[in-house]
Amino acid sequence: MQEGGHKLWSILQTLFAEARVGVSLHTIEKSACLHIEKAGGTPSFMTVKGYRWAACLCINDEVVHGIPSEYVLKNGDVLTIDIGMVYKGFHTDTAWTKIIRSKTKDDGEMMADDTKERFLAVGQETLKKAIGVAIAGNHVGNISQVIEKSITDAGYNVVRSLTGHGVGKQLHEEPMIPEYLDKPLEKTPLLTPGMTLAIEVIYAMGKGAIEYSKDDGWTLSSKDGSLTAVFEQTIAVDEEKTFVLTGS
Repeated sequence: MQEGGHKLWSILQTLFAEARVGVSLHTIEKSACLHIEKAGGTPSFMTVKGYRWAACLCINDEVVHGIPSEYVLKNGDVLTIDIGMVYKGFHTDTAWTKIIRSKTKDDGEMMADDTKERFLAVGQETLKKAIGVAIAGNHVGNISQVIEKSITDAGYNVVRSLTGHGVGKQLHEEPMIPEYLDKPLEKTPLLTPGMTLAIEVIYAMGKGAIEYSKDDGWTLSSKDGSLTAVFEQTIAVDEEKTFVLTGS
């Protein structure tokens, strides 16, 4: 999983480098398929019944499961790329959100970018904090509690109906990792050595409620049209420390 995760993280960076103004989501999807094949893997998401794409690509208020389309990226779009790979029989899963920028910006665009940058910076920092408490002896609730507090303290809201999850021989395994503490902490699953988890920070500038926004049966967006973001890494819990598997 560490080898596959390293390869997957590298693919994600390549896709973001290719995601420029004027590029279609369909082009990013084709590139994802190509790079996963070159890495010696197969797309994890195609193991989900009915899903035929290697990536989930979400724009602005779309939060998860965005189907690659002919939509062309515009200056100021906020793009989430969520991607998974099966490598030597094991899945890893990662997602990140970035702003698509042209080379030149006027003052208005720079102000808008500042608001978006702060929003995204909070998610990145929250993921780092969540991984920091994902250690043997703690509980899943420690992760959920940190995510909820960090996001709400910044003035945003988590998406309560979506979760992180275990990952390994299957893309989605137990335990589920809610974005908020939904029961007494000690009643949530205990973190033990050998666990591999996909920790996800899923949140919105607005209230965090979501709905199916298209006729494709997959794309979920914020109900209030507010900006959303996802930051996700696959980790492994060991006796002494936690390893980020989808990293450089």
